[in-house]
Amino acid sequence: MRGYKIFSGSSCQAFSAEVCKTLDVPLSKASLKRFSDGEINVQISESVRGRDVFIIQSTGAPSNDNLMELLIMTDALRRSSASSITAVVPYFGYARQDRKAAPRVPITAKLVADMFETAGIDRVVTIDLHAGQIQGFFDIPVDNLYGAIIFEDYIRSKNLANPVIASPDIGGVARARYFAQKLGLEMVIVDKRREQANESEVMNIIGDVAGKDIIMIDDMVDTAGTMVKAASALKAKGATSVMACATHGVLSGKAYDNLNSGDLDELVISNTLELRGHSDKVKVLSVAPLFAEVIRRVYHNESVNSLFA
Repeated sequence: MRGYKIFSGSSCQAFSAEVCKTLDVPLSKASLKRFSDGEINVQISESVRGRDVFIIQSTGAPSNDNLMELLIMTDALRRSSASSITAVVPYFGYARQDRKAAPRVPITAKLVADMFETAGIDRVVTIDLHAGQIQGFFDIPVDNLYGAIIFEDYIRSKNLANPVIASPDIGGVARARYFAQKLGLEMVIVDKRREQANESEVMNIIGDVAGKDIIMIDDMVDTAGTMVKAASALKAKGATSVMACATHGVLSGKAYDNLNSGDLDELVISNTLELRGHSDKVKVLSVAPLFAEVIRRVYHNESVNSLFA
């Protein structure tokens, strides 16, 4: 077989090293520099001719720099005669604008998908897209992995007395229901009204939470405002404890202040993004072994879906 190589962008160095360690392959070398005006300069430091190449790069903050770095690395690899280029994007940025929710606004998720394809990416591997329909914005294969798989063992290890799964909003019901079915638990819903971006107001709890240990499931936590307000509302209705599981720990703005001062007992996230702060309430689980297995399966043309069956 042709063999494959794994490269890392600057946003995922530690993550990529863990993936390569799991696969027992070396992390391939590339020079990532900046010109004095901030332009990104990439040089691939080894031959990739005829190889299947995987680039690991999250497009979180600084989103524009990390996105451009991924696109420029792709162009460099394509011009170096790589056989195929797979973008492994643990966190897919610009996914929150996935439709025209108001007049004269962009659909940035579609724009980014077009940029990926124009640059020469042949396949995308990511986890917990903000909206599943974003897969349809691409005309290339997209493997959207389920982040819930990494939280199952951890939740079982907690030995909660009366666990119940909760969706922090109406839009996350399908994700929470999938998780509830996997664990064989009941589900409740936090109904909220979002007044403006990054701000939310909890309105109502749909379901009985009195005396229950609540586990909220979401794809990402940004300022943590939604999670903290939902936790307060759940405890006001009699919940014994509230923890949250979110695949992507964006944790921007006042996130750490909100977590440390709020009613949320624990936040469990993955390492798709590197943390820029610290809180004793935050627990990080690694999805690097999962991505390593998916890379192996993609290269050997094996089923990815069977991982989640």
